[in-house]
Amino acid sequence: MISNFLKDKKQLFDRWSATYDWIIPSVYYQAIHQRLLTKVELPANPQVLDLGCGTGRLLNRLAQNYPDLQGTGLDFSAQMLRVARQNNQHHPRLIYVEGNAESLPFTEGQFNAVFNTISFLHYPNPQQVFTEVARVLAPGGKFYLVDITSRKQVSHLVANSPTRMRFYNQEQRQELGATAGILCLGHYYLLGPVLLSVFAKPE
Repeated sequence: MISNFLKDKKQLFDRWSATYDWIIPSVYYQAIHQRLLTKVELPANPQVLDLGCGTGRLLNRLAQNYPDLQGTGLDFSAQMLRVARQNNQHHPRLIYVEGNAESLPFTEGQFNAVFNTISFLHYPNPQQVFTEVARVLAPGGKFYLVDITSRKQVSHLVANSPTRMRFYNQEQRQELGATAGILCLGHYYLLGPVLLSVFAKPE
């Protein structure tokens, strides 16, 4: 049974979906996506997954840059997914499914790359998300984690946030990856405190 915590978040993002692409966060995320793409390396005919895909902006950009890409977007907000499907410029290469990042409905080794952009801060069980990402990554596959970082030695909880966001520093991200069996290749600041951490699954 889904917790009240997750229900509250679903309702928040469902309400936000209708105006999400019209307001400041959308412009901010577009700038982050542009800088992220300069760091992305994908094999031929890549299968990619975007966790917390929202309205599908990142997958559309990836599909434009990689004509042979097949992409899946996953989000737990049905209304965000509705907008993503309406805006899907690359059907059937891109599909969108409803689901939980802590229990991915995909097979082991299914994806060459997994992306997660400004949504990791919302997950109540971050280690389980890393474990699931590692499971669905193919050997040699990469995980591109983009999120606001914290310079503190402990994960920083935004106590007054209605969604109880939590930020992680470089060392904490590396520890989460190592526990899940994926190695951190590097960290790159994209825009202000937004940090890209790139992980790879051993071949």
